[in-house]
Amino acid sequence: MKKRIRDYGIRIGDHPAGALNKLTDVPGVRVGHYTVDTEEHKTGVTVILPCEENIFASRLTAAAFVHNGFGKTAGIPQIEELGTLESPIALTNTLNVGKVHDALVDYMVEQCERDGVELTSMNPVVGECNDASLNKITERVIGIPEVRAAIDGACRDFEEGDVGAGKGTTCFGMKGGIGSASRLVELDGKTYVVGVLVQSNFGKTKHFVLDGKPMGELLSGKIEEARKDEGSIMMVVGTDLPVSDRQLKRIIRRAGVGLSRCGSFMGHGSGDIMLGFSTGNVYRKEEDRAAAVMNEAMLDDVFEAAAEATEEAVLNSLAAAHTVTGYKGNTRYSLTDLYLKDL
Repeated sequence: MKKRIRDYGIRIGDHPAGALNKLTDVPGVRVGHYTVDTEEHKTGVTVILPCEENIFASRLTAAAFVHNGFGKTAGIPQIEELGTLESPIALTNTLNVGKVHDALVDYMVEQCERDGVELTSMNPVVGECNDASLNKITERVIGIPEVRAAIDGACRDFEEGDVGAGKGTTCFGMKGGIGSASRLVELDGKTYVVGVLVQSNFGKTKHFVLDGKPMGELLSGKIEEARKDEGSIMMVVGTDLPVSDRQLKRIIRRAGVGLSRCGSFMGHGSGDIMLGFSTGNVYRKEEDRAAAVMNEAMLDDVFEAAAEATEEAVLNSLAAAHTVTGYKGNTRYSLTDLYLKDL
């Protein structure tokens, strides 16, 4: 049975977690995976469905921030320009971004035809990490059927670790993957959720920090060290706070704090990319409405919550992963096998 970092007595921060301690504690959000697990292919796709409605017709506030741009993400320019999200968010491997982009177009065209919504242009959002050390990435085995299967299987209590887009990733020289966490924040008498999902594929082994404890020396004798902070991480932040896209961008930038607490300095060869959405404002074409926004001075707790949830999401991606041997016999050992099982 897969365990999460809290199952080993490690708790991150002071804010309470949501019921599942996952991104899907944000009401209406679901996550689905499709995993390819063969001798040569350790890869997959993870799809985040941010709302239960047709998202092209009921767009959400969105933001993006590129902390270090060694990545191939699709869809960021329009998010930056318009501050809205109009498609699911998909994560996959570097060379599959185009095929997953096509699959999201097909899916949204189908949804809009079903709902009688005219679609002549759309902005699919696809993030990626390079899993070539465990996956024969040039064969690009993720396409329309795999993306559709991930969407059809989306749920609230989704798996973490070496699944979906995290099947072939490496984090601090260990087996990385998909991880998630959430925090509850009370503002003005109401409780809101800040949730994070990561696809972890970054980090220099000797810099890894676990709950404030440097782990590099312990790990360096057990695994083949990652000697550079490279490889990328996708961080997706979701919330039900009524915020503007500018405020949301301020919030998602704090995911970098959580990343640094784990030991990353976001090196030259790492694509450290943050995407965010809020269900607190919905933009429907037939409506003319102003967006509700929080008082700027109330955001400190939200910033802290985003940092905490990101740190715990990274640690969950490591704690939930198994040791994996993939392409060319390369092996990435799990944090559980290397350390956590002895706690």
